[in-house]
Parts: sequence; structure tokens; C-alpha cells
Amino acid sequence: MTAPALPRAFIWRRAHSLAGFWLTLYLIEHLFVNSQAALFFGDDGVSFIRAVNAIQELPYLPILEVAVLGIPIFIHSWWGFKYLRTSKSNSYGYDGKHPYLPEYGRNHAYTWQRITSWVLIVAIIAHVVHMRFIEYPAKSQEGIQHFYMVRVDDDSGIRTLAERLQVKLYNQHEIEELKKQLPEQKFNSEETVEERLQKQNIEEKYNFIRALEKRPLKEHQWIAVSNNFGTAELLMLRETFKMPIMMLLYALFVLAACFHAFNGLWTFLISWGVTLSQRSQKAMLKVSKFLMILVAFLGLITIFGTYWINLRH
Repeated sequence: MTAPALPRAFIWRRAHSLAGFWLTLYLIEHLFVNSQAALFFGDDGVSFIRAVNAIQELPYLPILEVAVLGIPIFIHSWWGFKYLRTSKSNSYGYDGKHPYLPEYGRNHAYTWQRITSWVLIVAIIAHVVHMRFIEYPAKSQEGIQHFYMVRVDDDSGIRTLAERLQVKLYNQHEIEELKKQLPEQKFNSEETVEERLQKQNIEEKYNFIRALEKRPLKEHQWIAVSNNFGTAELLMLRETFKMPIMMLLYALFVLAACFHAFNGLWTFLISWGVTLSQRSQKAMLKVSKFLMILVAFLGLITIFGTYWINLRH
């Protein structure tokens, strides 16, 4: 006799659970790296820059991002939608017809797990669009040197910080002056090696200008040009977290993510048979709450400390 096949719903539930556990580990790593921009006072974000550059230099990074982030997020979200469609809260909204048990903390946790799911769906999409498309550093190359460019607003500390980080700032007038200095591009079917190298050098200069012009500038804005990706990311983070509205939105994002992740961690350990006794579940609930507070602190200090405490001047 052959063993009965596992139910499809069981497999999806386990995949959903494992993907959630993996994303919780990623959340810890992500907020730990980001917190270095705020907590390492006096190093101008150099620790954050090193960490980001180390990640950026990983081989096959785009494939890794899809494998370790894209696929787990898809799996967790796909089956999570089913939970959202079928879940019924019994801790809020008493109508006299359905069970209503607000005195139990786990019922409230169940409800907030579903509420934070909706928050995270919107927040993750907005975060990816903002950080990976709208404000993602533009890139240019001259010879073996790479340049990364982000748009920043002028403030009391950006010029001195840029000087310490060896970042060049270009306003619209300076970009126009660079364009005037560009040599004319000439095309010749019969070229020597020297002429081809010169042509390549000119083309790289044109590409540099195109990258500078990728984002339009207002009078009070600059394009900050760095020779490494981590510094550009640091400046993008600083720029984001000096805006009160972005600070508020990202604070809600972090709080929702941390509650969802570590409440999910507690249920994950029960689902996988790690904490089955009442005593072990109570102990793990304390550990989960501690980790939730710690990781939320790392996220919030990044939001409120990157510009306003560590990198303002």
C-alpha cells in the first residue's frame, strides 16, 4: 500500500510558515544593518556603508534577491491572502451574533496579525517602489571607476558630510557647465586603436552627464555622486528620514512588520512542534516579545536617528 499524499492545504500552510520564518530572519538582518547609520555615532555612517557594499558585492546578487526575498514573499503572501479572506475576528466588533471573547490576549494577537497583514501588503509595495525605482541610485562608469548618484535637498549639513564622505555635489548650473565642456562626438568607420579609446572615453563622459540628468533638479537640490553604492544608499536613507511624513509612514511599517514577524515566530514554533507544552509556549512568548521590542527599536532608531541624531551635520 502506498502512503496517502499530503493534503495540498497542509503543504501550502507549511510553505507559508517556513517562508514567514525566513522573512523574520531577514527582517532582523535588514534592520540591524540599517541601524548602523544611526547608532554608530561619529563614524559618518561608514559602518553602514561597509555592510551595504559587502552585500552589494555578493555574486549573482539579482538572482539571490529573487531566491531569498522575492519567492518567500510571494509564497507567504499567496497563502496569506487565503487567511485574510477566511479569518474572523472575535476580539472586536461585537454584533450579538458571532463569538466575542476580548478577554483573551491571543484573540487580540490573532486580529492584529491580520490587520498588520493588510498594512504590510501596501507598505512593502510602496517600499520597493520608493527604494528600488524612484530613488534608487543612478549608475555611471568611466574606465574601471563606478559612480552612484542620488538626489538630495540642500540643508545645513549635507555639504560638510559630503566632503567627509568624499562625495561630489552637482547643482543644475554645474551640470550645464559640464555639458558645455564635453567634446563633440565623431563617428568614423576607419579608426585607430587610440581613436577608439578616445571615442569610448567621450561616450563615458556623455553617459555620466545622462546619469546626472536622470532626475530633474529644483533650485535647492543637488545630485550627490559617490564612488561606491553604500555611500549613495546612506545619503538616500538620510534624505528619506529627514522628512516627517516619511518618518511617520516608515515607523508604522516597522511596527507592523515587527509585530507580524514575531507574533508569527511564536505560532511557527508551535506549528512545527518545537514548543508544545504550556510552559515552553509561555517562555517563548516572552522571548518573542523581547525580540519584537529589540528589532523594532533598531528600525525606529534608524528612522529617527539617521538624520536627526547622527548625520545632520
